[in-house]
Amino acid sequence: MNRRYLLSLLALAPVAMIAQVDYSVVQVNEESGVNFTQITTDNDYVCMPEVRRIGRSINWLSNRILDISIDGTQLAYLSFRSNTTNIFIKDIDKQGASVQRTNRQAVLDFSYSPDGNNICFSETNGKLNQIFQTSASNGYVCRQITSGNKDYSPVYSPDMKNIFFARLENNGASVWGYDIGSNFLSSYTKGLNPCPVKDQSCILCCRTNSEGRGEIWRVNYQTGVEECIVSDPSRSFTTPSVSPDGKWILFVGSNALTNGNQQYLNTDLFACRFDGTQMLQLTHHAADDISPVWSKDGKYIYFISQRGSSSGNANVWRMDFAY
Repeated sequence: MNRRYLLSLLALAPVAMIAQVDYSVVQVNEESGVNFTQITTDNDYVCMPEVRRIGRSINWLSNRILDISIDGTQLAYLSFRSNTTNIFIKDIDKQGASVQRTNRQAVLDFSYSPDGNNICFSETNGKLNQIFQTSASNGYVCRQITSGNKDYSPVYSPDMKNIFFARLENNGASVWGYDIGSNFLSSYTKGLNPCPVKDQSCILCCRTNSEGRGEIWRVNYQTGVEECIVSDPSRSFTTPSVSPDGKWILFVGSNALTNGNQQYLNTDLFACRFDGTQMLQLTHHAADDISPVWSKDGKYIYFISQRGSSSGNANVWRMDFAY
């Protein structure tokens, strides 16, 4: 994935229609047997991560902009309203109105703390991105974590001792950690989209290889062992996320759809075993399926897509994961 697109602002307007894509279709034949449920509506103004197609390449904003509350009943997502981008929270089952959780100008991405009490997020401010922490349920008071850099993709460690995040510097993106107790900052490894692994001293992250394609790496930050566990000569992968039972890794990948001499590039959802084996393509729609997160029981995946919308508007969808 081309790093110059990593910190682009979210595409806030509805995605322009493309002649080859019928977004109104909810699912395609390759997805038969899988249940897809639309969670949000157009009135929720869900932000669609930017996806750019240039020639025979595709690049997308890989930051996490969805999350599920600790009890599994609420969906948090980014919404563009009144010329600002903020975190909103919606009851998954009640399908009622959403509640605004932050009162900022340009929130870029976020994640819940493991205990469900806090949310950490990054916000764009000019050419910089700063990381903050706020309550998951009360008030708009924020604690600033970083400043003066291009920081994004914050995520708590499972023990809540650290906040991992990506920092974009002149030599590319690298994974950093903020020690919540000591306020110390540490640099861990090159990469982006950090995903700490429960009960292990390691993180998953995305790295761009010499040919410009994203790969999924596992890095043990105590032993220094680094392993590439997902790579493909014709696809790019980003945004790894470990299933609640620790057996699967969920991620976004590029895909190429062909119709005669025509080829259309899009993003789909993929999964593999924790060791990188048994890779599965989970979605096949021509819409861009992106920003996936696990349900708390691991039975479902929530993601953003234009599927099911004749006008190409983005919404949050839920699909079964029965493997």
